[in-house]
Amino acid sequence: MTTSNIRDAVPVSPPEGANRIRLVLVLGMLTALGPFTVDMYLPALPTISAHFRTTDTAVQLTLTGTLAGLAIGQLVVGPLSDSYGRRRPLLIGTAVHVSASVACFFAPSVAALGALRALQGFGAAATGVIAMAVVRDLFAGRAAAVVLSRLMLVMGVAPILAPSVGGLVLSAVSWQGVFLVLAGLGAGMMLLGTCALSETLPPDARAERGISHGLNGYRTLIGDPRFLVLVLVCGLGRSVLWAYIAGSSFVMQGQFGLTSQTYGFAFAAGAVVLIGASQLNVVLLKRWSPLRISLVSLLVSTTVGVAFIVLAATATGGFAGFALPVLALLGATGFVMPNAPALALSRHGAIAGTAAAMVGFAQFGAAAVVAPIVGLLGNTSLAVAIVTTASAGLGFAALGAVSRRRPPVPGATPSARASPVSG
Repeated sequence: MTTSNIRDAVPVSPPEGANRIRLVLVLGMLTALGPFTVDMYLPALPTISAHFRTTDTAVQLTLTGTLAGLAIGQLVVGPLSDSYGRRRPLLIGTAVHVSASVACFFAPSVAALGALRALQGFGAAATGVIAMAVVRDLFAGRAAAVVLSRLMLVMGVAPILAPSVGGLVLSAVSWQGVFLVLAGLGAGMMLLGTCALSETLPPDARAERGISHGLNGYRTLIGDPRFLVLVLVCGLGRSVLWAYIAGSSFVMQGQFGLTSQTYGFAFAAGAVVLIGASQLNVVLLKRWSPLRISLVSLLVSTTVGVAFIVLAATATGGFAGFALPVLALLGATGFVMPNAPALALSRHGAIAGTAAAMVGFAQFGAAAVVAPIVGLLGNTSLAVAIVTTASAGLGFAALGAVSRRRPPVPGATPSARASPVSG
């Protein structure tokens, strides 16, 4: 069976009521592995710098390595999940994550740590791309945007807990202990995937196995310009968040003097705002489309970002001059993060795993690019302001351009072309 004759409809009946809540909880916990892998060691960055007697920028490249692994892992796992089902790639990926986490504990140099963090991210990518593919297996259009919003309620706990847990671990053991905790978390995700996640891609709906068929799926997606722009918007929307994440520990601890534990609480406040916006998004979807909400949110982000640059450049407001614009940007991003992927995934349900892989690659790939840029600009509040504003502005321009015309989905069924993604 080729991707051209796999039906583009939902292959399994969407769960309702308690079963839907259970699904969201399971997918949310699985998806949290990626953010925990990235965020939990953020309070340790200055300590790692001192341990290896290297620069902050060099240590920040270990964060870039993690994000690059997460991005590349998506591209590998996505097509495999279209051919082998969702559960098997999930379990193999989390096993890779556990092994790499244990190896990070013994890393002899910052270069080795960066390489192992990339492998760790590669394994963690399986949870994110599989969760998104499962959502697309079961839901489409506004329904997918609603489920992704609910999913953020669960997976959003990860950014709240990860730096705080990391700070607590650091108060008890060395920074290496963070990676043993991550290994335990990965093992827990393997158990959860084994016991609590049902297969959502039936054998008769799977793509043929082999590299050529995976490449054919990517060729189909690359041949859809509208999909590519929507994927770019997913990456740029997530870049707003990751630019803040990349510089947050250096800005809040280095520039403004917060302790590692206080930093964890400040970071949690931003995560609460992000989650709150994603839940308000469910209410807004009853009246407006995912496209319109995303456009307005990116415009707000761009406007706030310009003010943020002015405040940072003039050193106005102290810590409040940094925290308040960041909270506003995170709030707006909370609307973009569930809606932009829903827009992109509405177009290619037949190869949902491959499509989800491209969305994930864009999200983490963009993060891997913006993180070192923040470092090169000095890891200051101004660096965070410039990168977040540029990301939001480019996302608004790209989404505005694609919203002006709505070409049909190549090879899509009429129901797929009618997906409610317009404004």
